[in-house]
Amino acid sequence: MTLYRLNRLFNPRSGRALDVAVDHGFFGERSFITGIEDMDQVVRTLVDAGPDAVQLTIGQARRLQSIPGKQKPGLVLRTDIANVYGNPLDPVLFSRHVPHAIEEAVRLDAVAVCVNLMELPGHPEVREANITSILELRREATKYGMPLMVEPLVMQDNSVAGGYMVDGDIEKIVTLVRQGVELGADLIKADPSDDLSEYGRVIEVAGDVPVLVRGGGRVDDRTLLERTVAVLAAGARGIVYGRNIVQHENPAGITAALLAVLHEGASVEDGLGILAESAGRASGAPAGGGESGSGTSAAAGTGSESGTSGTGTGTEAVSA
Repeated sequence: MTLYRLNRLFNPRSGRALDVAVDHGFFGERSFITGIEDMDQVVRTLVDAGPDAVQLTIGQARRLQSIPGKQKPGLVLRTDIANVYGNPLDPVLFSRHVPHAIEEAVRLDAVAVCVNLMELPGHPEVREANITSILELRREATKYGMPLMVEPLVMQDNSVAGGYMVDGDIEKIVTLVRQGVELGADLIKADPSDDLSEYGRVIEVAGDVPVLVRGGGRVDDRTLLERTVAVLAAGARGIVYGRNIVQHENPAGITAALLAVLHEGASVEDGLGILAESAGRASGAPAGGGESGSGTSAAAGTGSESGTSGTGTGTEAVSA
């Protein structure tokens, strides 16, 4: 089956994609929506910044798709909801997908849909629910020619991490990514690994299924760009970043920097320079610096963030 919709996701020159995830409100965690309360403003800011796609929920997708014009980002539709991100966790965990998600994605003119595949220590019932959702969505996605993005998430145990955090163990990531491929993924949205020099193993196990690497919690600008360069060098076909863009003090600038890395082969230093120039234009002051990452969001809110890391190890808080 030829998935023509992917022609609107991947840049025709580079063959890569930047998908900005703004589906955080789906999961019912207050901290996830800090700085993105005004979704109309968030979406307008992102459309102006020009990523390749924006990842939204069934309730927010209309804010993107109602904007006229041919050049706006493609829509990636989040299809499932879970209560696995709280600290402490709820006594009963669940994961559910929207029953009519694929038909809704067709009506909304989405370029792809996204669904989780989670490994939560001590909670195999969540993974079982994810697999059930993937198989049901796969059937409908095949019927309608809708690309299915599977998001393998390897989590740390709550008792160790104080809340569910991404586990950057390459062996676990490789195993779960492979399961996503075996379940019929057209795209994989994968965690970064602790040691990015090993990331080629994730690309290898995915075979001909494109891998886009997720972001996680907030990191500084240099770390974000270094991670991006590293995973692209390993063979990733793109990135799916959320709070590192929408909770950035300069969403347009960091988007421009990331797009330059993705589509023009810009270096980390080039990206920091683009970001500094953008900040200078926005303030009317000479460009300088380039590693702020202080967290003022696309909605002009303050994005203070738990799980911030300057290491780029892949163990940031969940939800790209």
